[in-house]
Amino acid sequence: MYLSTMNDWISWIESIHIAKIDLGLDRVRAVGAKLGLLTPSCPVITVGGTNGKGSTVAALTSIYRAAGYHVGTFTSPYFFKLNEEVQIDGIEATNEDFCAAFATIEAARGDISLTPFEFYTLAALVIFNSRPLDVLVLEVGLGGRLDAVNIIAADVAVVTSIGIDHVNYLGSTREQIAFEKAGIFRQGRSAVCGDISPPHTLLEHAAAIGADLYCQGQDFSFRATQSDWEWRGAGVSYQHLPLNSLLTQNMSTVLMAVTLLQQRLPVSPEALRQGLQTVKLLGRIQVVPGPVTEIYDVAHNPAAVTVLAAHLLTTAISGKTYAVFSMLGDKDITESIKAIRDQIDIWYVAPLTAARAAGQEQLDQAFQQANVQNVTFLPFIQAAYDQAATMAKEGDRIVIFGSFHTVADVLAGKP
Repeated sequence: MYLSTMNDWISWIESIHIAKIDLGLDRVRAVGAKLGLLTPSCPVITVGGTNGKGSTVAALTSIYRAAGYHVGTFTSPYFFKLNEEVQIDGIEATNEDFCAAFATIEAARGDISLTPFEFYTLAALVIFNSRPLDVLVLEVGLGGRLDAVNIIAADVAVVTSIGIDHVNYLGSTREQIAFEKAGIFRQGRSAVCGDISPPHTLLEHAAAIGADLYCQGQDFSFRATQSDWEWRGAGVSYQHLPLNSLLTQNMSTVLMAVTLLQQRLPVSPEALRQGLQTVKLLGRIQVVPGPVTEIYDVAHNPAAVTVLAAHLLTTAISGKTYAVFSMLGDKDITESIKAIRDQIDIWYVAPLTAARAAGQEQLDQAFQQANVQNVTFLPFIQAAYDQAATMAKEGDRIVIFGSFHTVADVLAGKP
């Protein structure tokens, strides 16, 4: 079967499986094996974790590109279009690339049903397989052990952090979630944990399977000042590294992964610094300066919102802080609000139009439980942003956060 447009393919792909999320590797691995995708010809870094995945993937990509390597990057979710998820040397795959990949997968899958994410993961691997690449950087979609990306045995598997999220699929404790995240580790291969206090289940799983695990704060570490930072690990050290807009803890994790692949993919200190200096990532404490500062952040669980709150606390302003906010209904909305309520003066809130979105009643209940009263509800996110922009004066700031969808909806309305 061959459909003529990207939209036709996406509509069809999203209709063929009984559920959009259906964790498990049997289906996707079987199709991947038919297509010869399970053993890429270049090194692979897989990145999982509760928060920090996007930052880690972006920095790895930036560093390897600065070193002159050809990099295939797979990320999720996207902001505006599926093409964003698959990039080669920072350039999005084309509609033609995707349509050809989809047709290849459809011809191979037979009667095997695939979820949309499984289809898109395979499409990324098909596209990468058609290019002469030096390294693949793959972001886990959900969890790790049963995520479609895990059909590939990573040369370096990274877990950035472990927090409470996706409890319906991964469990309700850090210990349960850490075990699922650690499922991307492999026997005899390198694994990196960026969480400063990893649950024992991650450590025990790595030991049980014989993964070569490196942990933040034990096997590698960083120290940041106001102007730069330094890093040490595996007998290597760097001083006067450039700070960027991303969390330094995640950048430290990136350096450990790069160090572990130095023999296969050498990176000079100059390329390392250049990559750290030039990395950019949409919607991760993305500060847009102006008379009214705007900050965009996809923080969508209490741990991520806590990081955003710390940034607001350490970047005090003369005026008020307005929030444009919404979350999906299966997130811990109340605890997320509590994590940042002391840094927000006025809230403008609206339901998202996305699947799984929290409705106004659920959002209102969360604010009541968090004991926050300075809240105005609007019918949709763009209206919430417009109201905040109307009320804000010079010296104020507007913080747009709570979900990828919240950030995307506001950015979509920008000229």
